[in-house]
Amino acid sequence: MIWTWALLATVAAGVNVNDLVGTWTTKSREVLTGSGFYDPLKDRFFEPNLTGISYSFDAEGHYEEAYFRALANPTDPTCPSGIMQWQHGTYTVAPNGSLTLTPIASDGRQLLSEPCKKDIGTYSRYNNTEHFKGFSVSVDKYHNLQRLDLQQAAGKMIHPMYLAYRPPKMLPTTTLNPMPTGSHKKRDLSRPGFHLVVKQELANPDRWWWLGVLMTSLGGVAFFCS
Repeated sequence: MIWTWALLATVAAGVNVNDLVGTWTTKSREVLTGSGFYDPLKDRFFEPNLTGISYSFDAEGHYEEAYFRALANPTDPTCPSGIMQWQHGTYTVAPNGSLTLTPIASDGRQLLSEPCKKDIGTYSRYNNTEHFKGFSVSVDKYHNLQRLDLQQAAGKMIHPMYLAYRPPKMLPTTTLNPMPTGSHKKRDLSRPGFHLVVKQELANPDRWWWLGVLMTSLGGVAFFCS
């Protein structure tokens, strides 16, 4: 709670929006925006080695985001799912410090892998406007690196992100795939670029311990020692 109120106090006092500029990523440093995560020409994802989140912001009001997450399965812990999401568009910062990210609707992509249910992943368009109640850019006192904290509209803090690139590492900010929204397609995960999660990996608890717990608590070792 102290952390949340400190964030809000910082936003209320005024934040330099230019501090947002750059590419930010969570501790694993494996998920980064740009062509290494999504290829708009071939319309495919590239699976990172570890889960994570990345956001990029430029000085002209454009943003890009990349998500790679493991989704728990409470009924069968050995069968989690995997999801990759990518969007880009424009962002605005309100006088009260809130942040709104508005994606280009036709460009967003999502790949959902549920290999314990089926061998084909669901590849679809993805369009989700995001509202953040506040944000804070500071120097992490422990690691001495610039750190971005985002507070979701409901008050929940997302995982802290650390500056990876400035200027940001982003794909072109214009519309990349101006096709009608709402179309869906399925891809065979055995094809290059779509091997998101395989059943053998899901059955290995050591892999998901690494992805789930180690990434969030000890993954900083890989980030800060690289």
